[in-house]
Amino acid sequence: MNEFDVKGKNIAITGAGGVLCGSMARAVGLAGANVAILDRNFDAAEEVAHQIRSVGGNAVAVKCDVLDKESIIAAKDEVMKAFGGCDVLINGAGGNHKSATTGPDMPLFDIPAEAIKFVFDLNFLGTLLPTQVFGKVMADAGSGVIINISSMNAFKPLTKIPAYSAAKAAVSNFTQWLAVHMCQNYSDKIRVNAIAPGFFITDQNRFLVTDEKTGDFTPRGQSIVDHTPMGRFGEAEELSGTLIWLISEAAKFVTGVVVPVDGGYSAFGGV
Repeated sequence: MNEFDVKGKNIAITGAGGVLCGSMARAVGLAGANVAILDRNFDAAEEVAHQIRSVGGNAVAVKCDVLDKESIIAAKDEVMKAFGGCDVLINGAGGNHKSATTGPDMPLFDIPAEAIKFVFDLNFLGTLLPTQVFGKVMADAGSGVIINISSMNAFKPLTKIPAYSAAKAAVSNFTQWLAVHMCQNYSDKIRVNAIAPGFFITDQNRFLVTDEKTGDFTPRGQSIVDHTPMGRFGEAEELSGTLIWLISEAAKFVTGVVVPVDGGYSAFGGV
């Protein structure tokens, strides 16, 4: 089982103050990696770093805005100072915005261009810019792992969220492009893959899929469960096994793939 070992790897995770990426950070921290928790909300990042340190792990919180390249460069410098290198970048920052979501009060034809741009930038540029900064470190070192966070929306776009669906499709496409580019131009020891989570309850979507007062599923939440063969939402920790596999030597011949972790959602035709 040593090929699954990630102990001692230096890992930077963007958006790691959130539910899913915070769980990823704790998983690799408990597995012995050195973890840099990058988030624009420093207090949230520090809380995750504290949780890792409290059980004997090594973690630092780093303030980082993934849409500001100078901020990313400063974050990279902090990571390099703390750990001496960066072996793994996990591009976890992303999300949707209600202003780019269709509904009774927001027909598609009235969504502001600024709202579409915000969502697309957060998800796609928020993946591209950290990759430019940390990917250069890996190119110089001749090895490394980049893991992007795609979504089920990249496979099957959901209703109401056109910008988010398009942006995550771009992340999946970029993952494949980058995997080829890094191998052909820098090193075949630089691997690039993505995880496409199915449906997990996070701070962003909690009251879209569950009723705030009763805790019952909303119609949208129930529809998701009905179309997930396992019949439930995922638990954040259930992303950890795939993440550790993709980081580890067990996946050393795996690059350019987008791995669904979705309880069977992407395989189900609805009938």
